[in-house]
Amino acid sequence: METIESWVGTINGLVWGPPMLVLILGTGLFLMIGLRLMPLLKLGFGFRMLWAGRHAQGQGNITPFNALMTSLAATIGTGNIAGVATAIAIGGPGALFWMWCTALVGMATKYAEGVLAVKYREVDEKGNYVGGPMYYIKNGLGRRWLWLGTAFAIFGGLAGFGIGNMVQANSVSHALSGKFAIPELWSGIAMAVMVGLVLIGGIRWIAQVAGKLVPFMAIAYVVGGLVVLAFNIEKIPEAIYQIVLHAFSPTAAAGGFAGATLMLGIQMGVARGIFSNEAGLGSAPIAHAAAQSNDPIQQGTVAMLGTFIDTIIICTITGLVIMVTGEWMSGETGAGLSAAAFSAGLPSVGGYIVTFGLALFAFTTILGWSVYGERCMEYLFGIHAIVPFRLVWVAVIPVGATLELDFIWLVADTLNALMAIPNLVALLLLSPVVFRMTHDYFADPINRRVVT
Repeated sequence: METIESWVGTINGLVWGPPMLVLILGTGLFLMIGLRLMPLLKLGFGFRMLWAGRHAQGQGNITPFNALMTSLAATIGTGNIAGVATAIAIGGPGALFWMWCTALVGMATKYAEGVLAVKYREVDEKGNYVGGPMYYIKNGLGRRWLWLGTAFAIFGGLAGFGIGNMVQANSVSHALSGKFAIPELWSGIAMAVMVGLVLIGGIRWIAQVAGKLVPFMAIAYVVGGLVVLAFNIEKIPEAIYQIVLHAFSPTAAAGGFAGATLMLGIQMGVARGIFSNEAGLGSAPIAHAAAQSNDPIQQGTVAMLGTFIDTIIICTITGLVIMVTGEWMSGETGAGLSAAAFSAGLPSVGGYIVTFGLALFAFTTILGWSVYGERCMEYLFGIHAIVPFRLVWVAVIPVGATLELDFIWLVADTLNALMAIPNLVALLLLSPVVFRMTHDYFADPINRRVVT
């Protein structure tokens, strides 16, 4: 087992090394330049499309609004609480700056994923609209690239059991055990039952649950964080200064903080940023492919909001709370650091905000990632693989809730990178299609009137 862990650790170091960071940030930057900063300039248009997307805009299985909520259900999870804290605890305050950079260029990446997801989607034997990287590779790049789509489906299907299932179940069970002394197995079984009941209805039920839970939990968490920041408003400028300062210089040891190199800060910021917002990972377009929309551009602008909401809003609030309360120097890490920061800012309720936020975030992540894993398995083995996949998915939840998952975290992190590579290659190869469609759309007088 030690040999296997060492081997996986070596692979993880390679796939999350400087070349991967350059590929992720470089792809996002290339797309942002090719799109002429459209994701930033048309952010307001994206929110209008999201509001209009509460109702069907074309053919599909779920409303454009619920497509984003399903994507956010999978995206907003332990990365927003534990991931941000881990990045700061290991990489220093500057890691948050690099999370921001990853998110800003990641908006262009997520936009391109949404556009291609709708343009190249298919209808399966059950009448469901299916899409994602494996489909825009197959239908956009042709048969000689089929191996790349297959590679994504394999890595995505396996990664789901780590990042989208066992890791999330483990976070919930540990949080509830620590706060309320609920046995971890009980939490795991309860989650398995609830997830199983939702999965019976497939993506439609998942989307409906996500459409109600995600806005509620996100708003509640954001309000709690803003209250802490309001109580410490005079410390915010200094916190931002420290974040920017340490983004370009090593972080010296302070308090319980051991210090961090510049490269470690960048690596943690980018890796945790991708873990949190999943821009470039290729997961979100699987949800957006099911949207009731016939307009790839409009759905793309809705898709890019996922990165903005996840990282620029929610992760930033978590990071600033950790900074202004001074807990980043405490020596804590992960969800424990976030809980300590919120408790310091709101002594009576802060810990509960993190506990319940983590539980809800992780629960919806299990639901959202079940869609991703299911679609990957369907692509590889056909629709007959759906029911067996759901049964295994539910059965694994209690296992993840009760085990120590250091090795699973490592494997999941490695698989994330491996599934990102085929997707990023496809985005670069199909970028001319995205650029042409986008420029034509916003150059059209009718569309321009809608935008302005």
